[in-house]
Amino acid sequence: MRVFFLVILFIFSLYAKERIFVVERESSSVAVIENDILIGRMLQMHNMNHGVMKFKDKDGYLISRDGYVIKFNPLTLKKEGEYKTSKSAIGFVIGKNFVAVANYDDKSVDILDRNLKPLQKIETNSRNVGIKIYKNYLIFAQMDNDKVTILKDMAPNAKVPHFKKFKEFSVGQMPFDAMILGNTYIVGFFLTKGFGVINLDTMEYKLIKVKQEGGKPVLKIPHFGFWSLSKEKVFIPAVGNNKVLVYDKNFSFIKAITTKGLPVFTSLSPKKRFLAVTFSGKDFPFVQIIDTKSLQIIKTYQFKGKVLHVRWSNEEPKLYVSVNGANEVAVINTKNWQVIKEIKNIKRPSGIFIYEYKDK
Repeated sequence: MRVFFLVILFIFSLYAKERIFVVERESSSVAVIENDILIGRMLQMHNMNHGVMKFKDKDGYLISRDGYVIKFNPLTLKKEGEYKTSKSAIGFVIGKNFVAVANYDDKSVDILDRNLKPLQKIETNSRNVGIKIYKNYLIFAQMDNDKVTILKDMAPNAKVPHFKKFKEFSVGQMPFDAMILGNTYIVGFFLTKGFGVINLDTMEYKLIKVKQEGGKPVLKIPHFGFWSLSKEKVFIPAVGNNKVLVYDKNFSFIKAITTKGLPVFTSLSPKKRFLAVTFSGKDFPFVQIIDTKSLQIIKTYQFKGKVLHVRWSNEEPKLYVSVNGANEVAVINTKNWQVIKEIKNIKRPSGIFIYEYKDK
């Protein structure tokens, strides 16, 4: 039976350019889709309530809510190793020769090699979030200490990295998430009305107050995973308001787009032409599409259950929608904006992640 399964995987891989991995958040499993067909599952993946997946070269990595890092082969779906860094972790990055995990529970940052062998544990006495890589630096925010820490790899050309503290910044109150854009590390705060910006080339920090039309401040900025950035515009779901806020690249206000409900997640298409928006509360089942040139809503969908995530294909004109309440992934043709398929038997889906075949 296993030989038959591997043959099927190989046949599908001959035609597929992308493999879709969907977190099944209540089943400790990940569903695997190719050519819009469910072809298998990875089982025993620990607590998938906030499961996150990333790919580097030909390796796949997954971090579970209960602090396990799992390495797997995205083609054979075979688990190649796992290591528990803490009781709770939701952020990690993959470097050329390391995996770094920002732990939430045991207040540390773990450095592992690419095969998940532990190399360093850096104690912080804080929950740690927003971990990113820039050149030979590792950057993360200390949620409880109001700091951003920069570690430097002192052996960037060696097989094994060795990180030491390079610089720390005192920033706004309770940093909770971050993103990186070129040489700029952007960190958001729960209690400070604005966000911090660090130039990683000059190592200079400044606080930016984001305001809406009429000079009113944005009181709380959502997780940066929900922001969408193009070269010209920044799209931010407003907190507690039925609007998506649009700014230019210098964070000057352009427009507030009124949406169906309270926006949670925004996702730009690969060519930055369209923006998909998901919602919370009674509007959980809806997805809206915004034209990023006209800044108008061009399409509204209502699905059979709450929507937790969306992901644009990089290879085909498709948008994948994780319909958690209906146990399915919907597929939208982005040329005519029609729902062309509902991939069934996906158990309580949430995050959607795509592995792209590089060498075929």
